[in-house]
Amino acid sequence: MTKIILPMLGASVVSIEVFFLTLVFSVPLGFPLAAGRMSRFKPLSYLVNAFLLVIRGTPLILQLIAVYFAPAYIFKLSYDRFAAAIIALSVNYACYFAEIYRGGIQSIPKGQYEAAKVLGYTK
Repeated sequence: MTKIILPMLGASVVSIEVFFLTLVFSVPLGFPLAAGRMSRFKPLSYLVNAFLLVIRGTPLILQLIAVYFAPAYIFKLSYDRFAAAIIALSVNYACYFAEIYRGGIQSIPKGQYEAAKVLGYTK
C-alpha cells in the first residue's frame, strides 16, 4: 500500500506546483491581453484577437507539444519539461482570463463610469 501512496503524494505535489505557478503567471498576463483586445488601435486589437482565437481554438495538448518541441527544432535549444508545461498552460489560461476580464469590463454601463467620475474616482 505504501508503494502506491508515496509516489501519488509526490505527483500530487507536482500537480499543485503546476496549478499555482500557472495561476501566478496567467492571471496578470490576462490583463494586457484584455486591454489589447479592447484597444482602439485596430491593428493591435486585430492581432490580439487573432492570437486569442488561435490559442483558445487549438487543443491544449497541441500547445504543450509545440512549446516543448518547437524551440528545439527552430532555435536548437531545449529546456525542461516542467518549464514548457508552465509556459504553455500560462499562455492558454491567460487567453481565457483575458476574455473573462474583457467581458467584465465591457459589462459596466457608461452611467457607472460617469457616477464614479462625479465621486472623484479616476478611470
